[in-house]
Amino acid sequence: MAISDLGKAWQNFFDRAQPDWGKPHFKSKKAPRQGFKTDRAKLVNGRLRLDKPLGVKTPWFDIKFKGARNLTGELKVVSIYRENGQYWASLPFEVMVPEKTKTGVKTAVDVNVGHFDYTAGRINTLPGHLQKIYKRIKHYQRQLARKRKVNGKQAIQSKNYAKMRAKLQCDYRRVANVQHDLMQKFTTQLVSNYDQIVIEDLAVKKMQMSHVASKGLHRSLFGYFRQVLTYKCAWYGKALLVADRFYPSTQRCSVCGHIKQGDDKVTLAGNHKYHTKHDEYICYQCGATLDRDANAVANLLALL
Repeated sequence: MAISDLGKAWQNFFDRAQPDWGKPHFKSKKAPRQGFKTDRAKLVNGRLRLDKPLGVKTPWFDIKFKGARNLTGELKVVSIYRENGQYWASLPFEVMVPEKTKTGVKTAVDVNVGHFDYTAGRINTLPGHLQKIYKRIKHYQRQLARKRKVNGKQAIQSKNYAKMRAKLQCDYRRVANVQHDLMQKFTTQLVSNYDQIVIEDLAVKKMQMSHVASKGLHRSLFGYFRQVLTYKCAWYGKALLVADRFYPSTQRCSVCGHIKQGDDKVTLAGNHKYHTKHDEYICYQCGATLDRDANAVANLLALL
């Protein structure tokens, strides 16, 4: 498996079209996350069975876990890793994807920092309980930085530092679990209720902004949303249209089609020339007053 992974890594290195293009990273034994993959794992009587490593003389047992008997499909390559002093196993299964009922309905999704808007309403990608975790993460980061500043390299060798770092990593995992759960449920809802979906093509890496706005952009998971929606539309035979990244969905009036130019454009702070709010769209051609996000959704929907 290790040789196969290395071969794929170098193959991706020569393909500059890869989103995370770059040289393979050396996996150090000192890295906080250690793990391996195996294609020889099996489920036996509701337990995970792994091959006994060479040289191990102690008794070797199958691993019991909840929900094992409810799993169906063919078990593929299993990942075992150690993180924050705990061991985890990722068990991917190959299953038959059931067909979704055709609805004949279409929708558009306008992505924003903190929320996604579509024809049926809005989904909050940064709920209140997630923001509380981010505040706790910020506190842990400051505590660790203070320890490193005071004690230098010796700080990372202390037990208190290790405990604080484990708490930080645990909250990182909580955030990832919450966000991925939101995206999985929202994308499943989209492919279940709509046959045609249009989204924006955002050049996230090319967006120039402050570190605060950049952090919000990262937390909104634009790239992950598109990735999940793309493969689910392929699974269920739904049509996904990605609008051109230069399509003026925010600047175009969905009523008359007028496109704002120059100082008339709507920005994240609104419009300084006309003193409009950031969530307000006022057309200076036909006089329509619209919600900015709802106007963008309507413009994207017009592409279908």
